[in-house]
Amino acid sequence: MRHSDFLRLLGLASIWGASFLFMRIIAPQLGALWTAEIRVGLAGLALVGWMFVSKQPILFRQHWKSFLILGAISTALPAVFYAYAAIHIPAGYSAIMNATSPLWGAVMAAIFLGEQFTTRKMAGMVAGVVGVGLLVRLGPVAWSTELLLALLSCSAATICYALAGVYTKKLSVNVNPVLMATASQVGGAVFLLPSLPFSPIPGTVTPTVMLAAAGLALLCSAVAYLLYFRLIHDVGPTKALTVTFLIPLFALLWGSIFLHEVITLNMLIGCAAVVMATWLVAYSPKKAEVIK
Repeated sequence: MRHSDFLRLLGLASIWGASFLFMRIIAPQLGALWTAEIRVGLAGLALVGWMFVSKQPILFRQHWKSFLILGAISTALPAVFYAYAAIHIPAGYSAIMNATSPLWGAVMAAIFLGEQFTTRKMAGMVAGVVGVGLLVRLGPVAWSTELLLALLSCSAATICYALAGVYTKKLSVNVNPVLMATASQVGGAVFLLPSLPFSPIPGTVTPTVMLAAAGLALLCSAVAYLLYFRLIHDVGPTKALTVTFLIPLFALLWGSIFLHEVITLNMLIGCAAVVMATWLVAYSPKKAEVIK
């Protein structure tokens, strides 16, 4: 990996780590559905504009059904789930739970794509469960029904990401990554639109909330997706996936600096266990023993 690629990876991790900070500011005021809609809607408009400027073909009409499904499971539902979690738990919690996405990806790939589930991946699943357990039982937030529902919401989001990966591989259409990213945001915004009249805004829309919403959509979704797909093009998907390791660290840092969220030793241990679990799953060697 070149020096410029590493800096791009570091920048992407810091941006996506900040997304959990922005949601902690926005979601209590706008609610989960409006937070999600503003995020994916503005990001979709920005990426459509980028495609026009870069003169790339937009094939929404030909593949609108596939893009609507992709938008629902890859952006809309995860955005709602994380926005809900942001109302009840610190940003670091959501980011650490987000780092389990590759674990669920391995499970879904084994179920739907027939990929091998090795002893190494099983060890990764165990390490992930231990890490989340440490986070839940020994973290700074007291155990409650709200905490449980928020963590389940984060888990639902990561399962959606895993299903989106499976669905993307099974798509019969052949589209470039930038169009796929744009379509997922636009499809997600369209999917959420009918639910907005039934979701009144619970708080006050202040200039701070508006700026945070713009940052979440334009920086943490639109710009981040362009950086991510550039990384995939330059270094490949496996190395680009290492951004998952760094996101919780930045989320904990930003939450501590800007929201004064507490970081405990047990949180760091739980975070380390989740990162180790992700590494075990994402970097399985080719000749691993298969569980029979």
